[in-house]
Amino acid sequence: MDLIKINDITKSYGSEFSLENVSLTIQQGKIFALLGPNGAGKTTLVKLMLNLMHSDSGSIEINGFNVNDKNSRQGVAFIAEKFTFFPFYTASGVLEFFGKMKGIGGQELKDQVDAALERLQITELANRKLSRMSKGQMQRVGLASILIGKNDLIILDEPFSGLDPIGIRELKDIIRELKEQGKTLFINSHILLEMEQLCDEVAILNKGKLLFNGPVSEVLAKEKSLDDFFYKMVNGGRA
Repeated sequence: MDLIKINDITKSYGSEFSLENVSLTIQQGKIFALLGPNGAGKTTLVKLMLNLMHSDSGSIEINGFNVNDKNSRQGVAFIAEKFTFFPFYTASGVLEFFGKMKGIGGQELKDQVDAALERLQITELANRKLSRMSKGQMQRVGLASILIGKNDLIILDEPFSGLDPIGIRELKDIIRELKEQGKTLFINSHILLEMEQLCDEVAILNKGKLLFNGPVSEVLAKEKSLDDFFYKMVNGGRA
């Protein structure tokens, strides 16, 4: 089943194109990575998917609903590259907030919060305020929030940013677990080795244009690594 349909999306800022006639289809239950150098248009596309801005032309559907319809965001979780929240909130408070926004309460919410804290190995941060956390600890709190509630589509913008090698390994395991549960993961990243190991499909953007979209297996049939393939694509085929 096609969960996300992006049809001929164009978004410009003055005379500069951030996205130009981009089309993508992402199936349910896949791990998909959107790759590109800085300024390629990756974050712009995510903002359009979340209806945080509007395109000049084209359309985006999530789970059969146009993104202009609030129903398109039912069951969608999003974590930005730099997770931020009110600094006086504790880790538990952040997760409780997200749970209540999803209509969860009582013992069910407490159980989900406890389980999310434990899965991200931040139980000791439960009552610590965000203002007293490191960047990596805050990132873990943000990632824990995707485990609260029923999220069928999880959008992660540079999710490995701020994580140490242990945190990266743990997050990769969590992403695989979520896929096994039937979740769809849409990841913006420029850490190519991790994406090669994790993803079913990738797309490459550069200067607002879609250069490639296909299975990782197709990439590795052409080049020895995603890194080599990516470099050639964004440099016009030059090694």
